[in-house]
Amino acid sequence: MPDMPIQATIALMVIVFALVFAPFVIMIVTRTLKKHHLAEKLAERHGDSVHYAFILNPSKPQAEEYRKSIKDYCASNNLTYEIIDTQLNKDGRECALEALKNGANVVVAVGGDGTVRTVASAVSGTNHAMGIIPIGTGNLFARNMGIPVDNVQAALRVATSHGSRFVDVGRVFILDKPYEDHGHAFLIIAGIGFDALMIDDTNPALKKNISWLAYFVAGVKHLFAPKYRGDVTFTRKDGTDYTSSAISFRTLMAGNCGQIPMFSLMPDAAYDDGILDFEIIDTSGGLIGWANLFGDVVHQTVTGKAQQSPLSTNSKIDQSQGVEAEVKLERPAPVQVDGDILGYTKHLRFSVDKRALCVRVPESLQSSLTQNTTDLR
Repeated sequence: MPDMPIQATIALMVIVFALVFAPFVIMIVTRTLKKHHLAEKLAERHGDSVHYAFILNPSKPQAEEYRKSIKDYCASNNLTYEIIDTQLNKDGRECALEALKNGANVVVAVGGDGTVRTVASAVSGTNHAMGIIPIGTGNLFARNMGIPVDNVQAALRVATSHGSRFVDVGRVFILDKPYEDHGHAFLIIAGIGFDALMIDDTNPALKKNISWLAYFVAGVKHLFAPKYRGDVTFTRKDGTDYTSSAISFRTLMAGNCGQIPMFSLMPDAAYDDGILDFEIIDTSGGLIGWANLFGDVVHQTVTGKAQQSPLSTNSKIDQSQGVEAEVKLERPAPVQVDGDILGYTKHLRFSVDKRALCVRVPESLQSSLTQNTTDLR
């Protein structure tokens, strides 16, 4: 009997210990089992016969070096693959459609933002994964996805992994060209007006030498170009519409991502929220207005908030979010998607396909890996 109090105390301590630490033990065991299950699934997939199609832009510097690296990597890892070159009359979209028809499980864009954009146009909505091997000066989408730039081996490892995330795809429909029924995909920013005018007038040779600064050189030429005027109808996420009538502006942009080199144009833009961020930008007062606009962009970049600088007097950035916007202008304006010029139009529509594209990304950016790799050969 004298031992009973000690035994009871020990038993009580064991019970308390179990009650306190049991949740942590269960959590650790659950995580371990999930990781083990995921590892088994990935190992099974690595044993599958996966067909990779690399869509290569041969006009890019180092394209042939990348071609050799792809061949060597695939040979050393016993991967089934093909390489399809883009051509003047056969862009990334057409090449990707050909690859999918050939039975490709994963389509890999090897080039700059233009190649990535056109390949994405074909792959989105198919439940096939897209990889990216960046070549070029910008590579904005690859950078935002954390995909290694200027390291082909690292990019190949990401492209041939099974870790992915789903992202939104923006679309631009030129409504006075109704035969273009598939729309033009964009992953970063599309715009009509000054931004497209600046891109269209950028010297390619200068761009190779000074990269993004070449756009600013071209932009100076058009600081005093006439403004654009028209009506814009926005569709909110809840499906309701509202129209801004007879507005004048320098440029109107739709963003899937607002990050560009050094600056943040749309701090609230997110790749996977199912909405687009719109900005209607205007200036007045000549150079003072443009200086104010530059201050607004710097203010947004520093604060991380979608708002104008309190010091602005001659610039205006109207910001909104929605799933669609239809633009009707009084005169034609140039249109760009991720830096590619589509031509001039007076009537277009921006829209978004929510999480329509599965992109191979590094492990640190994989969101809900077990849910996001359903295809995902």
